[in-house]
Amino acid sequence: MQLPLNALRMFDAAARHLNLTRAAQELHVTQAAVSQHIRNLEERLGKPLFRRLPRGLALTDEGQALWPVVAQSFERIEQSLQQVAEPRPREILTVGVVGTFAIGWLIPRLGQFQQLHPYIDLRLLTHNNRVDLAGEGLDAAVRFGDGSWHGTHAHMLLRAPLSPMCAPALAQHLRQPADLAGQTLLRSYRRHEWDGWFAAAQLPAPLARGAMFDSSLTLAEAATQGAGVALLPARMFEHMLLQGRLVRPFIQEVNTGAYWLTHLKSRQPSAALTNFRQWLLAQLERDPADDGGHDAMDNPPGTIGQRRKTHEISQEY
Repeated sequence: MQLPLNALRMFDAAARHLNLTRAAQELHVTQAAVSQHIRNLEERLGKPLFRRLPRGLALTDEGQALWPVVAQSFERIEQSLQQVAEPRPREILTVGVVGTFAIGWLIPRLGQFQQLHPYIDLRLLTHNNRVDLAGEGLDAAVRFGDGSWHGTHAHMLLRAPLSPMCAPALAQHLRQPADLAGQTLLRSYRRHEWDGWFAAAQLPAPLARGAMFDSSLTLAEAATQGAGVALLPARMFEHMLLQGRLVRPFIQEVNTGAYWLTHLKSRQPSAALTNFRQWLLAQLERDPADDGGHDAMDNPPGTIGQRRKTHEISQEY
């Protein structure tokens, strides 16, 4: 069945406003023209699309079923026309980003990237550090680790040492690192992180019995609610520290890896990916908070007491 485009446009406007006068004003035609087009459309369909009320219109069941399809169709046509009219084509860039980095660093800066590169259609897919570039159709992925992933180029973005973090009420009972032995130690799926931190603090590691999480975001949320002490990259949770939802009772850190931008060696980077990588690196070079993963202040946000010596160890996983 062929339906006149003008009649569908009149129907769409009338369905949005539920008023023939306002629909006519939007389309710069007379109310009689809108009414006639809708009447012709109803005759072609053999169904009423509106119920005429004393003060406006109401969609019939048939009208309610038709309107979303018509509205979406016009929206897609408008988007396609805008793309055709643009002086240069848009480039789609699909990037997988570990959730912690996405929320803790990338998303607050995305507006600037879009302003600089309006023709890049950036699509972000978050993950929990398990990602398959080829299988998921990703152009690149930001992940945490040692930079060694088979078949990929890896560009280091920033280090993110882990330090204990917990709710303020729990922190009141922690005077020295050894006090952690009596607390619930929340764990990630990466084994031995707590062992590494206690080794860096030159203390024997207690048996960790806390819950295990596959995401630092849920790990941090559990810590804010008093479920225990979590090992987290403070750089990615500065907003929680500044808000007072989390506290760093001790400054000791353990360096288990860094955030990397990775892409397949078998695939030539697109112009969009090159621009994204250059923007990321430029942002990090200008970021005063990035000094290789260590805080430059004597008392970083959320820390208690005076600064203590920071230890680092390396760990592969």
